[in-house]
Amino acid sequence: MTENKGESDAVGGATPAGPRPEAIRFFGATWVDHDGGYALRRVGAGIGALVAAVAACFVLRFAYEGLQLANTGSFVNVLVVVMFAICSAMAFRKTWEGFSTRPADPDADRSLQGLKAIGFIGSLLAYCARTFVEAPGESLHRKEYEAALAQWTRRKNNPATRKRPKRK
Repeated sequence: MTENKGESDAVGGATPAGPRPEAIRFFGATWVDHDGGYALRRVGAGIGALVAAVAACFVLRFAYEGLQLANTGSFVNVLVVVMFAICSAMAFRKTWEGFSTRPADPDADRSLQGLKAIGFIGSLLAYCARTFVEAPGESLHRKEYEAALAQWTRRKNNPATRKRPKRK
């Protein structure tokens, strides 16, 4: 959350004082008032994630067929399928949770990046499914933005923080 003290921006107009909402990828700050093509962006992001997941499934299918052509054996083939299924399920769950809460331990979340990379299809499906409800991460960002706005309003209305004119 960034805070603006009421300075004028490069365009020349004065920006409103107070905290500014954090931008969400593909949505910018349109999630605040659901304007600027918000609904169209949600539909586009959902379709894009679904198309990417389907394309990824075709790529994995070709990789699986390559394993079959290499005669690696049924154990390796089953192991690869089970690995991608488990990693996709875990990536789906972690991605879905990430839309509503910040990770309690960022280092542990960073250590799961490899798992999310392997289960990228699950992450794409979680992103697609979340666009049916809201912009992915909107509820988390809205909660944080409203808390920052309430804190800024309390601080702004506090008479102890007002600047008093200097005595001469």
